[in-house]
Amino acid sequence: MGKNLKLVTDPLNLNNPITVQVLGICSALAVTVKLMPAIVMSMSVIAVLAFANVIISLLRNTIPSRIRIIVQLVVIAALVIIVDQILKAYVYDISKQLSVFVGLIITNCIIMGRLEAFALGNKPFPAFLDGLGNGAGYAIILVIVSAIREFFGSGSLAGFKIIPQSFYDFGYSDNGLIILPPMALIIVGVIIWVQRYKTRELIEEK
Repeated sequence: MGKNLKLVTDPLNLNNPITVQVLGICSALAVTVKLMPAIVMSMSVIAVLAFANVIISLLRNTIPSRIRIIVQLVVIAALVIIVDQILKAYVYDISKQLSVFVGLIITNCIIMGRLEAFALGNKPFPAFLDGLGNGAGYAIILVIVSAIREFFGSGSLAGFKIIPQSFYDFGYSDNGLIILPPMALIIVGVIIWVQRYKTRELIEEK
């Protein structure tokens, strides 16, 4: 039980795929201008990663080593197509905002990394938990970055105005720079710095 719990909790902090492994940075920059698209993207990656892990784990003893990458890509692509169709059916506006970035989940190195490093060598249930944990770790960073960028760049969160109009009447203005891609990279860099610092402290305590 403790081992299974660790599969879910470790990627949230000590082994976060973005801040520790520095994977999946591209989508963290591309879809974090607004909170809602980032949340939808996060849920999509969690679903694809968790189910891809399970499928590859179930097939691990039947996949020839020389074609395993091709099989993994086919599984990921099929799941991404399903997710993309679901988004278009139920959250079409957000699907339009995400545009090609949903399709680019196929190339997300977090997913390929977990399939290679974990799913190919473990049973389906631990593989599912590993997918959930790493997907959630990815999601946490996306949500933090998008919340910061939307709040300071648009004065809102998830489309709801947070900063009162009275602030604007006194001269406050939204920060247009923070919604530009370079600022996303800077925010992610600061989060990575904080994460590395905290991780170092935890390692020293042990």
